[in-house]
This record gives sequence, C-alpha cells and structure tokens, in this order.
Amino acid sequence: MTAQQSSRAPSVAEGMGLFERFLSLWVALAIVAGVLLGQLAPAIPETLSRFEVAQVSIPVAILIWAMIFPMMAQIDFTAVLGVRRQPRGLLITTTVNWLIKPFTMFAIAWFFLTVVFAPLIPEHLASQYLAGAILLGAAPCTAMVFVWSTLTRGDAAYTLVQVALNDLIMLFAFAPIVVFLLGVSDIPIPWDTVALSVVLYIVIPLTAGVVTRRTLIARHGSAWYDNVFMKKVGPITPIGLIITLVLLFAFQGEVILAAPLHIVLIAIPLIIQTFLIFFLAYGWAKAWKVPHNVAAPGAMIGASNFFELAVAAAIALFGLQSGAALATVVGVLVEVPLMLALVHIANGTRHHFPAEP
Repeated sequence: MTAQQSSRAPSVAEGMGLFERFLSLWVALAIVAGVLLGQLAPAIPETLSRFEVAQVSIPVAILIWAMIFPMMAQIDFTAVLGVRRQPRGLLITTTVNWLIKPFTMFAIAWFFLTVVFAPLIPEHLASQYLAGAILLGAAPCTAMVFVWSTLTRGDAAYTLVQVALNDLIMLFAFAPIVVFLLGVSDIPIPWDTVALSVVLYIVIPLTAGVVTRRTLIARHGSAWYDNVFMKKVGPITPIGLIITLVLLFAFQGEVILAAPLHIVLIAIPLIIQTFLIFFLAYGWAKAWKVPHNVAAPGAMIGASNFFELAVAAAIALFGLQSGAALATVVGVLVEVPLMLALVHIANGTRHHFPAEP
C-alpha cells in the first residue's frame, strides 16, 4: 500500500457491504412489497397477528432478535476498560447521546409534527409519529457506526470503546428517558411495558451475544470467531430487518395509501435532528482539540440511530399498525443517505483537527 493510499479514507464501495450501501433502496422495496402483501393477501398478516403473548408478537420478536443478536455478538464489552483513552472524546459522545440528543429529538419532532404540520397531520397520528421519533432519539447507533468509522478512517479500537459503553448505558437509560418524554407528550405508557421491551430487545440479545462470544472464542479462538462465525451470522441481521419491514408495511398499507405525504413530513424533523447532533458533537470535539479519528465516529454515534431497537420498541409498545412504528421505519429510510453526507463532510474537514497520534 502506498502512502497516498493509506492517507485517504475508504470509498463507500470499500467500506460498506451491498446491504448497507443500498439500505434505503431495500427499505423502499420493503415498503412496496409490504403494502402489496397487505392489499393482495391480507390473510397472511392477519394470521401472523394472532400469535401474541402479553401483547408481544412472537413472529416479530423472533425477527427482531435475529436483527439485534449479531450486533451484540460482535461487540467486545471488555473494550470498556479502555475508557481512559481520549477521555474528552468519550465525555462528548456520552453527554450528547444521553443528555442532549433525546431531548432535542423530542423538541424538534414536537414542533414540526404537532405545530408546523398540524394542518396536514391529524392530532392522533401526530402523537404517534412523535412517539416513534422519541424512540429513535433514545437509541443511539450501535452497529452501523463501525461502517461510518471505517469510512472516516476512525480509530477502530476507540470506536469499539464508545459503542460498548453506549450499549451498557442503554441498559439503564433507555427506559427512563422514553417513559419521561412520552409522559411529557401526554402519551401514557406503563412502566412494565417499557421494562418488558428493554428485557426482550436489549438485555436478552446483549446477554446472548456476550455468552456466545466468550464461549466460542474460548473454544475456537478470536480469529475463527471473527472470520468464520461472525461472517455466517452477520447476514441474519439484514434478512431479519427486511422481513420485519415487509410485515410492518403489510399492516401499514392503508395508512400509507391514504397519506403518502406523511412519510415526507416525518422525515423532515429527523433530518434536521441528524445534522444538529452531528455538528454539535463534531464542533465540540474540534473546540476541545480531539483527534479526528476519535471525533468523527464519536459524532456519528449520536447522529445515527439504533433503528432496530427503535422499530422493536415501537411495535412492542404501540403495535405493528401504529404511527410510531411507521415513524421509526422512516428513520431507517433516511439514515444511510444522511450519514453518507456526514461522512463526506467529516472527511473534507479532517485538516481542521489536530494531527492524529
């Protein structure tokens, strides 16, 4: 590798797989497939909706576990021991993710969905869309941030520290933040329902991932785990996501056909929030003279979302046919184009940061 090659950030083709590169396209196709399924074969979603336990859809729960487990299995939580490296970068990421982002998401989404767009969105739907935005805001990115880190030549080891700490905080912070902001929005949600969602979609897959990682590495070694096991289970996530979205839109078909403009209206506050959080964290890192290979992925974590968790929580709390579930999927739809734009900005402003050690 030449010095010129090593100094440049990887291209999108080099840094992203086929699924990640065209995620927005797959989501759009899932919308079309789901709407067609709901209109042409309504018996299929109706039959699947009968398999529920304590208001939790068993087919959807299985699909969501399939989405989240491979992400948790790839994270080495012992990396948290590296928190002493670049403490300023970690402080910025943690503060923005948990003390700022959920509340700016609420404020921006509330203003647009219930005030600016009030003539265009019925009040009951605006409330549901706001709930979906809150769930997105309370779930900072977990898996895709590794892609964004690669594309900006981020410090891979430190990115792992940031993500591992973020996931551990999510165990304790996600439920209280969601309950508080939904309460402020006059959307009552029982604590036990939120707690069940946290156990189902954070605690169980995280625990399974940690146990699986430790057990298999002890038996076969790290190289086999990373190069054989993870490559086999990795494709499960995109498959589970697409099937879940098809099923979700099979239930959402009537809403989408009746008001396709709502997808655009939901996207507007999500786009504004994404750019706001990125520039807040990125600008703070520049002011504190944090190296670019820590600042860029750190800003990406807050700007992007753990949309798999948000989709799961929306379905568990409000149902497959809810506006909240639709709003979280709009988050999936717009994320990749937005994050690629931010990658371009980060790579173009590298020279404004101190030299990387």
